[in-house]
Amino acid sequence: MNTAVILAGGIGSRMGLDCPKQFLMVQDKPIISYCLDIFQKHGEIDNIVVVVSPQWQEFVEEYTQKYGVDKIRGYAPAGESRQHSIYNGLKRIAESCPDTDIVIIHDAARPLVSDEIISECIKGAKEHDGAMPVITVKDTLYQSKDGEVINCLLKRSELFAGQAPESFKFKRYYQIHNEVTDEEIGMTAGSSEIAYRHGMDIRMVKGSERNLKITTIEDLETFETILKGGV
Repeated sequence: MNTAVILAGGIGSRMGLDCPKQFLMVQDKPIISYCLDIFQKHGEIDNIVVVVSPQWQEFVEEYTQKYGVDKIRGYAPAGESRQHSIYNGLKRIAESCPDTDIVIIHDAARPLVSDEIISECIKGAKEHDGAMPVITVKDTLYQSKDGEVINCLLKRSELFAGQAPESFKFKRYYQIHNEVTDEEIGMTAGSSEIAYRHGMDIRMVKGSERNLKITTIEDLETFETILKGGV
């Protein structure tokens, strides 16, 4: 059994808008609904848990009913960090669908993920301990401690940018969260980071430039253009 955790607790501060980005309306439909539709229709997704701030849960429920999203097995509150939100989602899975084998963690602000990427992530988590989509780095990257002086040269051919969804064997991933400190959870930036640190074998699968995360106004404009068939 495969359960998707959709993270919708972000406040979208980088866009400078009053409404969190995942709830912005695009062509009379909230961004989160584009994301939920994909997981609802995917044949390998059995359940969905949505992590959302309580004040937005009713909004999400309204649109899941409107668009016939019936795989939702519960909601979990957003945490103080992204990884805390993930942990809350894992707890909800343990309560609502404990027979879950693979958990697939995705951002509601990535509304263009493909069926192929989801399937490859599930396959990767079955064959390994987890999987995440990545894309190659196009620009030369430099490491600097102060933002003014180069401290280290990085080999571009060995660098990859991680995307979502990220998938894991549920029981082991959940166990890690139950055993680590709250501080470590809060310091974790990416879903696979904590898994890798604790010995899980994470496979990289091919991501896509199209699988963009809406973070800036420019990202939002790109998404709107894609929906109109312009990209």
